Amino acid sequence: MTIAAEPSNPLVGAGEFAPLAVGPLRVWPPVVLAPMAGITNAPFRALCRTHGAGLYVSEMITSRGVVEGHERTAELARFDETETTRSIQLYGTDPVFMGEAVRRLVDGALPGVEPVHHVDLNFGCPVRKITRHGGGAALPFRRRRFAAVVGAAVRAAGTVPVTVKFRTGIDDEHLTYLDAGRIAADVGAAAVALHARSAEQLYSGRADWTAVARLKAHVSSIPVLGNGDVWTGADALRMLRETGCDGVVVGRGCLGRPWLFADLGAAFDGRPPVSPPTLGEVVAIMRDHADRLVAWLGPDRGIRDFRKHTGWYLHGYPVGPVVRRRLNQAGSLAETNRLLDDLDPDLRCPTEVADGPRGHSHGPRRVTVPSGWLDDPDEDVPLGPDAEAVTSGG
Repeated sequence: MTIAAEPSNPLVGAGEFAPLAVGPLRVWPPVVLAPMAGITNAPFRALCRTHGAGLYVSEMITSRGVVEGHERTAELARFDETETTRSIQLYGTDPVFMGEAVRRLVDGALPGVEPVHHVDLNFGCPVRKITRHGGGAALPFRRRRFAAVVGAAVRAAGTVPVTVKFRTGIDDEHLTYLDAGRIAADVGAAAVALHARSAEQLYSGRADWTAVARLKAHVSSIPVLGNGDVWTGADALRMLRETGCDGVVVGRGCLGRPWLFADLGAAFDGRPPVSPPTLGEVVAIMRDHADRLVAWLGPDRGIRDFRKHTGWYLHGYPVGPVVRRRLNQAGSLAETNRLLDDLDPDLRCPTEVADGPRGHSHGPRRVTVPSGWLDDPDEDVPLGPDAEAVTSGG
């Protein structure tokens, strides 16, 4: 299965970059949308795809939620009818739950959810309620448990590719990414992705792209993707050239900027970068996004979901705090559209602001792990029922 076209004699150098191979999937440009809780639902994924190609991964769902038929999990796992390549992110700490959840997702046994073509496993979550039970970014430290969970997913998936996303480690004293990459490759993962920050770092500071390069040198049998501080198409090219990685994962860079995928496509095809849009062009995209959310979630939930995006869309545009506050409090699609009508369509955002960092940047923060967790990386003890979260969605 090919996602989008093969590269057409890119000016960046014929053959410099290749489509990303994720099992049987061929992805061009080699770009993956990072799963983000509360953000990458089906309407947002569909909107991003209108701006460019790539692999678009769902919000995170939990393996236990799949196995136990949790209603919220099934809702988050739904795909839009236009999603011909169905990619889902799964979280879990128990090999039994993980294997059964993957089997159900691959077989289409989750009610209302068609069979998936790609499963991505989340071992990068730094949230305290997850790590304090040994899950998320804490789990790769326990190598045997990590291998068991990933291996169970790979065996259950059959020919469907399983990829693994993780951070550099718990903190600078407990780095796990090289072991995690090697283990994932050894048990049959199709690719690995590194968010080049530790869990302690959260989203602060700069991503350490040298870690991506070290992982690529350490894991040569499967593709390695880099994640962190890719704000423009030029950033993506620079990451591949500096690290030798096979593709990029984009998260916060597309918040309020779904057209980033057009810029990424242009960069990989050797076309000029996409100019920052006028506010009128942004408003048209905002209306489209709001319409999609209301159609998907209903008028009340849809507009509430849209409100968190308004600040990202207006980032850098001089519209004033009153307008921002009103949009963030709008109670209906009609009210939202009236407020958007009043915006000056000719306003522009300075390029250095439009192309700069966005989204949360909090951190660093000490990571909470279970007592004795860091004593022996090869110990595999039961994690307890709270480690296997049932509620999906972050």
